[in-house]
Amino acid sequence: MNKEDLLQLKCVIWFKNNYQMHGKGLIFAVPNGGTRNIIEAKKLKSTGTMPGVSDLIVVLDSKVLFIELKTDIGKQSDAQKIFETKITNLNHEYILIRNEEEFKTSILSRIGNREK
Repeated sequence: MNKEDLLQLKCVIWFKNNYQMHGKGLIFAVPNGGTRNIIEAKKLKSTGTMPGVSDLIVVLDSKVLFIELKTDIGKQSDAQKIFETKITNLNHEYILIRNEEEFKTSILSRIGNREK
């Protein structure tokens, strides 16, 4: 598991334990990367897979957050930057997160400190 995957795992576990299991939000990932054969890639593209989609989507009461996770030195791809622009143009929040504390702070500032 690489550093970005580990960060995602920690963020998802924290959110699920503190919010999702208490009915205060949803968090999910849209598997959008990896290596695929040409037939599977064509099928995924034709059924809605979009390059650059954020790593996590968090649904809160009256808002949806699109969260991209990067390590301290990680950079967004061009497709991720285009996706960010599309999301912000639609008046949703796109948040670039580099560590677990940033994730927690971002959630707490939007949902309030209602852990457990």
